[in-house]
Amino acid sequence: MAAQLKREAALLTGDRLLAAEARTEEAEARLCLTWHAIVDTATEIRQLYGVAG
Repeated sequence: MAAQLKREAALLTGDRLLAAEARTEEAEARLCLTWHAIVDTATEIRQLYGVAG
């Protein structure tokens, strides 16, 4: 949500640095979601095959 507000503010003001910060925050959020999806999938696979971990 913070990234979205920064992106909108950057569009209104033309602030390129703020726009870059917004893109960085959005990328970090996508990375975190991907990491959690990988961890969840690995946990499911371990449970399915009875592997400790």
